[in-house]
Formats: sequence, structure tokens, C-alpha cells
Amino acid sequence: MRLRSLLFVPGDRPERFDKAIGSGADAIIIDLEDSVTIANKEKARANALELLSRRSSDLPILIRINPINSGASHLDLAAIAEVKPFAIVLPKAKGAKSVETLFARLQESGGARTPILPIATETPAAIFQLGSYIQVQKLICGLTWGAEDLPAAMGAATSREEDGSYTAPYEVARSLTLFAAHAASVQAIETVYPNFRDLGGLKKYAERGRRDGFTGMMAIHPAQIAPINQAFTPDAAAIAWAERVLEAFQANPEAGAIQLDGKMLDAPHLKLAAEIIASIRDS
Repeated sequence: MRLRSLLFVPGDRPERFDKAIGSGADAIIIDLEDSVTIANKEKARANALELLSRRSSDLPILIRINPINSGASHLDLAAIAEVKPFAIVLPKAKGAKSVETLFARLQESGGARTPILPIATETPAAIFQLGSYIQVQKLICGLTWGAEDLPAAMGAATSREEDGSYTAPYEVARSLTLFAAHAASVQAIETVYPNFRDLGGLKKYAERGRRDGFTGMMAIHPAQIAPINQAFTPDAAAIAWAERVLEAFQANPEAGAIQLDGKMLDAPHLKLAAEIIASIRDS
């Protein structure tokens, strides 16, 4: 399933669950980590279990657990052992070894087939492990990154320029995550846009993500879902172009390259056209 939009909801705010489910998001992420205080962790786990137990729709529900090397993650996994979320979001991931460790714990708790979505850039050491995710591609359903924890871990003032674009180190982290996801043949999920009131800025940010090759994006507020879904859904012009490209190649099965509208098209264009059409079917 291709996920255009994934909406975070704090696990200790169950009154927000139904609104999130009805937001139009392709998936929701119940957060047990950063948005939940230590005092509220147990309450959040109970809320997540209750939601997963009563869900009445096919909307994918993911659970973001606490870091795998923390005692809190054991409690998170134990709390949801009897139910199966769509996937586990793994924060502070450090490459394939982190995924393998979580997979082993899921096996112990009976959730061995639950896919994993690593947040792959939240520590400096994690950057050097991005290429390893191809080793565990069968265990993960995507790859995403974060622009908040990494600068905090490095003592950086911010990851962004005044215009909202990323400074050079964090642009590298974003790009490497994008390449790592595609190398592993999994979904590349863009990180959140923190200013949920700036829908114009969000629109540009999401469109840039789609342009660069991300397949979806995380959100922190229901108001962000419609612009994200629109950005990651091919428009009529793109669909029409893709259909014409496919038809042109189908009409010339022996041709490695064809002409269309005065331009030469070859295998990469054919692949892009096929992906555009596939994204419509999967959404």
C-alpha cells in the first residue's frame, strides 16, 4: 500500500484519535515517544491498545515506540503484543542492526510479521548506516528521516535557513535517506513540516518532496493532510502524459527510444510513466 500522508497523534490524547481517523490521512501514527511525557507513557500504551482492539476500518494504524535501546520500548511492545498494528515506527534507528533487533523482539512477542518504518537520521552515527537498510528491505515498509533530533544531538542552533530551507548538513541527511529508501525499494517518506498554520509553505514543501522522489510525507495536524495528499497524487496532466508514454511504447515494442511531442523518450521515461500510473492504483 502506497502511503501519501501519515498523521502523528499523541498516544495520551485519545480524544484526537477519531478526528485523525477521519482526517483523510492514508495512515495514522499513534506516538508513544516524543510527544508523550514519561508520566503518561503507560496511559498512552493503554490508549493505543484500545484503539487497535476496537478499530472498525481498514485505515493503517502505525505505532511509534520508544527507542529500541530504552526500557520503555520493551513496555511498548508488550502492551500491543495481542494486536497487530500496520507497522512499527522505529525512532533513533541506526541502520540494519536496529531493525534486526526490533524484528527479533517482535518475534518474541508474536508480532514477527509486523513491518518496520525506521526514522533513519536522528543521531549522527545513524547517517553512516543509511546504506545498510538494503540488507533488511524485506523487514521494512519504508524509510523516513527527521530534522529536529539530529541538530539537537549535535548542538546545532537549527536545521533550517531563514526561508525554511535546510542548511547544508541536514540537506545531506534528507538526500541520503531518499537514496537509501529507493536503493532498498521501499517507500521514501518525507519528514514533517512543523509550522502547521503555514499551509502555503507546506504545499511548496510537499511538492518539492514529490518532485525529488519522496512517495509520501508525515504530518502533525489534520489541516496538513489535504495539501499533502494533493501534492503526492499525480494531477490530470501527469496522468495524461504517463498514459501517452505507455501507449507510445506499447505501439513500438521493439523501440528502445521513441519521439513524443518533439522529445526523445527512453527507458527512464517509461519507468516514470509506469510509476505514475501505479501510484494511482495503489492510493
